[in-house]
This record gives sequence, C-alpha cells and structure tokens, in this order.
Amino acid sequence: MKEHILIADDEKEILSLLRLYLENSGYRVSEASDGETACSLIRNGGIDLAILDIMMPKMDGYAVIRRIREQDDLPIIVLSAKSETTDKIMGLGLGADDYIAKPFDGLEVVARVEACLRRLSRTKSESAPSEASLTVRDLTLDTNACVLIKDGTTIDLTSIEYRILKLFMGSPGRVFTKKQIYEAAWGEDYIVDDNNIMVYISKIREKLGERSGASYIRTIRGLGYKLLP
Repeated sequence: MKEHILIADDEKEILSLLRLYLENSGYRVSEASDGETACSLIRNGGIDLAILDIMMPKMDGYAVIRRIREQDDLPIIVLSAKSETTDKIMGLGLGADDYIAKPFDGLEVVARVEACLRRLSRTKSESAPSEASLTVRDLTLDTNACVLIKDGTTIDLTSIEYRILKLFMGSPGRVFTKKQIYEAAWGEDYIVDDNNIMVYISKIREKLGERSGASYIRTIRGLGYKLLP
C-alpha cells in the first residue's frame, strides 16, 4: 500500500468519491468531516499528505493550514468551491502546496497527489548528506535539513520554497524565467502562466526579511527573478 492520505471535507459525497479514487490507486485513506478532527488525526502522526476543504465546521481549512505549518511540512492540497484568485493566493500563501477548485475530476486529484508526493521525495533525495551547503551573502541553505540559515537563525522552508532557493542560490545573479522556476520547483512542465510563483516568491522574501530593508530577490520585469549576489 502507498502513502496515507487524509481527506477533510464536510460533504460525505466528496469523501466517498475521493476515497474511491485514492484507494483504487493504492493509497491508504482517512477521513475528517471538520477541521478539529483533521488536526487531531494529523497530530497523531502517520499522515503523508492532507487534502483540505476550506469551508468546514469547527475550524476552516485556512486555520488547519496555519496549525499544520506551525510544526509540520506535511504536503497540503486545498480543495474548495472558492475558485477566486484571492482565495487561491491565500491558501498558497499560508503554505498549501496545491489548490484544486470544485467541481473536480477524481483522476486529476490523484494526479495532483502523486505529483505532490514526487516533489517531496525529490526534495529528500536532493538533500543527501553528500551535498554541500549553499552560501550566498548571509544566507546558507542546509541541504541536509532543507532549512535556511540567516545570521545564525534557522528558517523553516516548505518543499517548494526550498527548491526555489536551491535554484537561485546555485547560480546567484542569474535571471530565471517563470518556466525555469516552475519546472525546478514543481517538477512539472510549465503550461500556463498563473500566480503560484508570485505567491511563493513573496513568501520567500518575507522569510528573508526583505520588509525590514534588505534586498535579496529582484524581479526582472518581463523576464523573471534573480537572487542578488
């Protein structure tokens, strides 16, 4: 049996449908019909990926993401009827790895789950002990622990944030296009221009403390982004 997937949604039909598709693909599945139950199951351990609805009783999906990200880098896919760009940005900004709007195709959800787990697996393999740490200015990327160290302070990263910084810090000063960033971070072909990259660059900038005055990542209008050497 493959990884253990948690589905959190207050619609029984959604739970049944996703369970059917995921179990047919070999995954072990647990269910939660509210946010508090979802948090409890994740806290007990053994969950490899969470699919979270936004509009749930007791605790909504956004609150669950915040709770998870306080202590865990668990892969998260948001599943919601809220398809507006602002809702997508908020979910990704809080630390979700992917976002699927309802109505959805069950096979697409399975494909997204598999892609998410592949990215996590690649991140772990890329952080093998034989790799040297990357250092640019006052930033050091610990490729063993997948964390960033700035001025002696450890900064936790999501798997996608790690892969973007690894790309940038491997070639400081080089301009990377959105296509190059997307394919390095998500491990998939870049097909359409969306705001996922913008959201993650913003989150990285925030973690680097750019709001306090320091400048690390520069936007090259019409081209992409680069890390200032």
